[in-house]
This record gives sequence, structure tokens and C-alpha cells, in this order.
Amino acid sequence: CRNSLGNLGVLNLNGCQKISDNGIEYITYACPKLKAFSIYWNVRVTDLGIKYLVKNCKHVIDLNLSGCKNITDESLKLISENYQELEELNLTRCIKLTDGGLQKILLYCSLLQSLNLYALSSLTDEAYRKISLLNRLRFLDLCGAQNLSDDALSCIAHCKELASLNLTWCVRITDQGVISIAKGCRSLEFLSLFGIVGVTDKSLEALSSFCSNTITTLDVNGCIGIKRRTHDELLQLFPNLKCFKVHS
Repeated sequence: CRNSLGNLGVLNLNGCQKISDNGIEYITYACPKLKAFSIYWNVRVTDLGIKYLVKNCKHVIDLNLSGCKNITDESLKLISENYQELEELNLTRCIKLTDGGLQKILLYCSLLQSLNLYALSSLTDEAYRKISLLNRLRFLDLCGAQNLSDDALSCIAHCKELASLNLTWCVRITDQGVISIAKGCRSLEFLSLFGIVGVTDKSLEALSSFCSNTITTLDVNGCIGIKRRTHDELLQLFPNLKCFKVHS
């Protein structure tokens, strides 16, 4: 198929559960000009499949490995060494990854604009602090980052271009961390603090002070320290707010 697929730029194999490392080898060989590759929720692909990908496709800037539970830090090492112009990376539920692998990505893939680390509860501040190296980052999903501390979040606040931040169930976070984000990320449009009981109205006040004109979506459902407000009161804090979710 190489003649017919040689110019293909985007390949989506999401949900193709029967594709193995061998399949990745064949298809990537046929598509050397791929820029976007997605293989969501494939439990058969391993580090060997990623080795074939980086060998055959040199121009990938958008990579989705969400749910590929059998890839390890070795894959992140290969990605960091071969895709230093990577702009989007989704590692949702890649449960074998550790701080060491993520740090390789953060050190070498400095052009990342979107990073999804959803449900990677084993990662720690050692890696989270280095997210601050991504000065072009606009989208960051840390949902379920149970080890994320206020100190690491204050480092992430150095990502000045951040527009979307998901901190759902980041249970160690308090007002201290959110205030750092408010002061540092003044282009913030979306913020989820869902389920974080350690944040209070102090966080809301800081966000209003520094991000009032940019925030359009704010989720504080389960944040029991934040009091209820009327729609008019919210618009006084965030005049461009389109969606606000608060605890029942």
C-alpha cells in the first residue's frame, strides 16, 4: 500500500483492538509522512510498536497513545529522542509510565502545546515540576494527579500561555496552588477544580483578580469551601463566564 498511502498525513486507529506491534510496523512503513497518529485504547501495542513508529515516521507532531497500557518509559524515551517538534501528546491511562519517562518528554519536547496526563496517579512532583519547561503549553490535563502538590503547581504556573487546566481530583491542592496559577497563567480560559475540598473563596477571588476577562468555564463542583453565588454575582467576578459548575 505504500504507493497509495505514501502521502497520508493523519492516521486514526482508535479502538482497533486487534492491531499488534506487527500491524504498526506495516502501516507506518506505508505512511512515512504521517504528522498525526492516534491509537487510543490498544492494549496489544508495546514499546516495540512505538519503535517501529519512530523509525518509519519522522514527522509526527500529534501523538495519541491514550489507554495503551503496555507501553513503558522506553516508549517515552524513543518519542523524546525522535519527536522533539511534538506539539500534542496524550498519555491518558498509560499506567506503566513513571516520572523518569515523563521527564524525558519534558526535557526534550519543548514545543508541546497540549499534554494529557489523565489518570496517571503514580507520577509525582519530581516530574510535575518540570512541566514548567513547556513555555508554549496551552492545554494540560492532570485529572487524578493525587500526588500533585501546591509546590509543583506553583512551578506549572510558569507556563504563561496555559489556557486550559484540568485539576479534577487533585486532592492535595489548596488555595496556595490555585492562587499561584491565577497569578501566573493570566490567559486561562478553562479551569476544573472538581472534587478539591482544600480550595475556598480565596481561590475564586484570586482568579477573579488576575483572570477575570479570560475565564469562560470554571468547575468547582465538590469544592465545599466555595460558597454559592447567583448568576449575576458570578458575572461580576468573571464577565465572560459561559459555564460555571458548583457543588449541590
